[in-house]
Amino acid sequence: MLSINSTPQGSVREPLCKIIRGNGAKKPFNLRAAAGCAFDGAKVVLQPISDVAHLIHAPLACEGNSWDNRGAASSGPGLWRTSFTTDLTELEILMGHSERKLVDAICEIKKDHAPAAIFVYATCVPAMIGDDIVAICRSATAEFAIPVVPVNAPGFLGAKKLGNRLAGQALFDHVIGTVEPEDCGPNDINILGEFNISGEFWLVKPLLDTLGIRVRACIPGDARYLQVASAHRARATMVVCSSALVNLAQKMEERWDIPFFEGSFYGISGTSNALRRIAGLLIKNGADSELLDRAEALISVEENRAWKRLEIFRAGLKGKRVLLNTGGVKSWSLVHALLEIGMEIVATSVKKSTDDDRGRIKQVLKEECHLHDSIAPSRLYSTLTGGKADIMLSGGRTQFIALKAKVPWLDINQERRHAYAGYEGMVQLVRQTYLAIHNPIWTELREPAPWERHRDANIRKHGEREPYRIPLQFGH
Repeated sequence: MLSINSTPQGSVREPLCKIIRGNGAKKPFNLRAAAGCAFDGAKVVLQPISDVAHLIHAPLACEGNSWDNRGAASSGPGLWRTSFTTDLTELEILMGHSERKLVDAICEIKKDHAPAAIFVYATCVPAMIGDDIVAICRSATAEFAIPVVPVNAPGFLGAKKLGNRLAGQALFDHVIGTVEPEDCGPNDINILGEFNISGEFWLVKPLLDTLGIRVRACIPGDARYLQVASAHRARATMVVCSSALVNLAQKMEERWDIPFFEGSFYGISGTSNALRRIAGLLIKNGADSELLDRAEALISVEENRAWKRLEIFRAGLKGKRVLLNTGGVKSWSLVHALLEIGMEIVATSVKKSTDDDRGRIKQVLKEECHLHDSIAPSRLYSTLTGGKADIMLSGGRTQFIALKAKVPWLDINQERRHAYAGYEGMVQLVRQTYLAIHNPIWTELREPAPWERHRDANIRKHGEREPYRIPLQFGH
């Protein structure tokens, strides 16, 4: 049965807890956050594992509100995009039939879809009535000869970030280390916290393939269950989103001695530094010492190619001011990327950023006045209408502020349709920024409408007049 007090505490009470708090929370993790949903955070992290059936043990609304809320891309099975829920009703909850319905759902999924595994998510209602999904999953694993993994992350436990880490805990406890691969190599790595938004990871993987570096598991973007289960045989780990799965990286280092670092594939220098650090960690763990030389050669070729392609955009973007309203790894990695092309950062939001993220931004921007925990919509609007920024980069929630202010806007959050990682992604980011800023529609929008120009001309010619009022006519 789910232990409300022990499970979330266990996700942060660990030997390297001080490191986690240094990399993440400003203070001990808030397990009773009023906002957010731990289940939603867990679902975001695990759903991109594409050959797994994700079964939500809950009333229907939980799955309806959480389905496909992140634009991850997959090159494999489409099973992960199919919704499975036990759809608990009031009668089943009151009469104690919810556990039986969960067993039936697992049986039906196994029979009709034959997934590589089934992830069962506990939500608020079954957690409050005491459904023991851990015991049910253990029994179902033995009965149906398929991994059935419990994910104990009911929404009331805390915020979305806690759900991210509980998902990592579920993988560590029930998945990773359960399969022994037959093709282990000295150049195997894991990448954690990479969601493959709009296929971003597919722009990075060819670089690693060129160096002979094999991605044992990319969690969760474009992942398969067996890849995740054998992730313990990697020689190094890169953590892309530290707020989500840094706890998993640290636990894997403790148990299997897999070193890790936090990095980013955004920007030219960010991608180059990530490749260097991956090569360095692998060499320390037994890889060929020439790997770093090959990495430097590849970096030189790719950087020269990228800068040549960016040259056409440099003059049109140099000195342009950017309002960056995002968080997490993008709050600092995109700052580097935009400064590389000669743009200026007016402000950046660090609401969801770790302390290390903030430190990286301060090293680049120097002035802390550019950093804001949260930028209110009114301030965003005044900054844009006041002519302090030429473009805003943010998520879809704030796009209408930019549109109302008649200022260019570019989507950089998970809903976006373009991939911005790696050298190719940097070229795409700069290209889309250039097209947004220099789109002629913005000049037209800022001009008075034709009827306004006509009215203003009449006022200048004849002076202000009283508007004609139509007399009201009533019945005889």
